Amino acid sequence: MSSFWNNKRVLVTGGCGFIGSHLAGSLVRSGAGVTVMDNLSNGRVESLGGLKDHISFIEGDCRDAGAAYGACRREDVVMNLAAKVSDVSYNAAHPATMLRENLQIQTTMIDAARRAGVKQFLIVSSAVVYPADCTIPTPETEGFTGFPDNPNKGYGWAKRVNELLGSYYHEEYGMETAIVRPYNCYGPGDHFFPTPSHVVPSLIRRVIDGENPVVVWGSGKQTRAFLYVDDLVRGMMLATEKYACADPVNLGTDEEVTIRELVEAIIRLSGKEPQVRYDTDKPDGSPRRNSDNRKAREKLGFRAETSLEEGLRKTIEWYRAQIPSA
Repeated sequence: MSSFWNNKRVLVTGGCGFIGSHLAGSLVRSGAGVTVMDNLSNGRVESLGGLKDHISFIEGDCRDAGAAYGACRREDVVMNLAAKVSDVSYNAAHPATMLRENLQIQTTMIDAARRAGVKQFLIVSSAVVYPADCTIPTPETEGFTGFPDNPNKGYGWAKRVNELLGSYYHEEYGMETAIVRPYNCYGPGDHFFPTPSHVVPSLIRRVIDGENPVVVWGSGKQTRAFLYVDDLVRGMMLATEKYACADPVNLGTDEEVTIRELVEAIIRLSGKEPQVRYDTDKPDGSPRRNSDNRKAREKLGFRAETSLEEGLRKTIEWYRAQIPSA
């Protein structure tokens, strides 16, 4: 990483969460002075591990304008990872909650940063901005085509509006805003709880914990692309440094695999031998999902470096270390 971050004062909101704690660590190692703000509704201070002695921590709610402004004062960069997140079933049942709470976080933080004179602001959007019938691999130009996929419509619209805020604050106030759209992220420190849990940590937990048979929704033929957390963090830092011009960039990997291949890799790396049953009465979801990553290569010089095999191995080792009996 370049000297850009050396002695930069950086606020990471949601910094006690899975991705935020990894980002805080990378910033510290790059020479930045890091402050983490988190309301601890999902994140845990323990996620910061040994970083606690090298950062400042603020327990606060990003929807509180006073707390947000206080956290942004004297900062050079704000990387806004705070969000209301859950699984698809919750999102589908609570579209108003997902839209309202995420808009509150996003509007409060970006305006606090503006009032505090922050130079650079990172907006973390999501692949959920894309419609269900988007082109695969999906280019950034389809981010405002049609409607977000229906089960995630509240969250998807919140992320779309977040991107608009970044664009308009850039236009009106000259704020340097970077906008990234991450795809499926996984890695050590991910949420391994039964709910909410994404596909990689869910499968790892169930295999390591001895579920047999492992029941997988759908046929297993549907494809996805999974981005290791260290790659995502590097992409977010590169976007903030090199491309803070309010133009969205996908952050993903070209390594697209079927869910069946994912399951087989996790089982092989775990050393377990469970049976696998594909429940074809349950939906596959989208037959394919993957990002067009050409823009990230061109504008950021970003390419995912961690293979799925290596990333799964590291994640399984981390999960096993949390449960010594595994």
